[in-house]
Amino acid sequence: MDEAKLTIARNFSPKPVGTESVPLEDAYNRILAEDVIAPLDVPPFDRSTVDGYAVKAEDTFGADENHPIALTLCGRVRVGEPPNVTIERGATAETVTGAPLPEGADAVVMFEDTVHRESTVLVHTAVSRGDNVMKAGSDIYKGETVLKKELRLTAYEIGVLAALGVTDAKVYKRPKVAISSTGAEVIEPGKSLGHGKIYDINAHALSGAVIECGGEPINLGIVEDENQKMRTALKQAFSVADLVITSGGVSVGPTDIIPKILDTLGKPGVIVYGIAIKPGKPTTVAVIDGTPVFSLPGNPTSALLIFQLLVRPVIVSMAGRRGERPRTVKAISATRMFAARGRRTFVTVHLAKDKAGRRVAAQVPLGLSGAITTLSKADGYIEIHESQQFIDAKEEVTVHLLKPTFASDEGE
Repeated sequence: MDEAKLTIARNFSPKPVGTESVPLEDAYNRILAEDVIAPLDVPPFDRSTVDGYAVKAEDTFGADENHPIALTLCGRVRVGEPPNVTIERGATAETVTGAPLPEGADAVVMFEDTVHRESTVLVHTAVSRGDNVMKAGSDIYKGETVLKKELRLTAYEIGVLAALGVTDAKVYKRPKVAISSTGAEVIEPGKSLGHGKIYDINAHALSGAVIECGGEPINLGIVEDENQKMRTALKQAFSVADLVITSGGVSVGPTDIIPKILDTLGKPGVIVYGIAIKPGKPTTVAVIDGTPVFSLPGNPTSALLIFQLLVRPVIVSMAGRRGERPRTVKAISATRMFAARGRRTFVTVHLAKDKAGRRVAAQVPLGLSGAITTLSKADGYIEIHESQQFIDAKEEVTVHLLKPTFASDEGE
């Protein structure tokens, strides 16, 4: 496995595939391609944070419940309108939350601390300069770097961009990933399932996995295990995609023809043909004139696990998400787990809590070839090095998470 990763790195260095500007409504979960510098102050003016009266703070000094200070009401300030009054000594103006502070005022007294009598406002509490006021630029100041390049945009960052008046965000393009499945037994979901046929699991599961790590899947459908049709399909994939994934057709059977065809389509061709791992031994990797190709086993569990191990890191880098790291947690092995002799072994596990509150990793059996439920039940996987014979029961292990959350952590 280590040699396979080094070989891939020597032959292909994943980089962002380009940038584009997208409207804010399409920017969620995209990766910023540049720093965002604030073009204005937020808020752009001093504003009231309460409903009350705009005042000069010094006019309220000494006011209390028993000795109110009388101020002359000189007008009102509304939200969304420029103030049409100026606060002189001994004067005040009615204001509301969010309204701009009128010239001359430096504080706001809350309504509940006042009594309004015709043109007079009795102030029953003293305020200091800046009380109940949000100063211009106190949230974001003009020229500030508010968002950093390579940041993933969530609802919060999109809110920041909107506050700055930005309509479009410059983001990294999503790498296009062509996906195809092979096998005479595979048919598209929705069609009648004849005897000996199975629905295509891999193309759809892998498309979801590509989206999760920032790519744009292009499902090219099912390709027959026939030389010319396979060659045509692969050439089509290279014409539309930045990376290609196939599943099936990489073992040692008479219809497993993908490695031979890949070696004729460009340089350097096949760079990895089989890896000493379980599952996923027949995995094949090629680079065809600068485009990486990952040919995964037909077994859906194996295909998805190898995607996590080898393909995901490449797509993540091509999508500009280079600072992203896979999540891991520590757990206690529920039982002894054995490695395949001479092969790096990846054991899928389900996480739960024991009576003592410790996180426990229980093995999820791989099942028979084609079983897809394995990874739906698994929260992550444990890696057993080829030099190890087994992991003992109750041994502390590192679990590489396949999902963002898992049931045993609900409520934590």
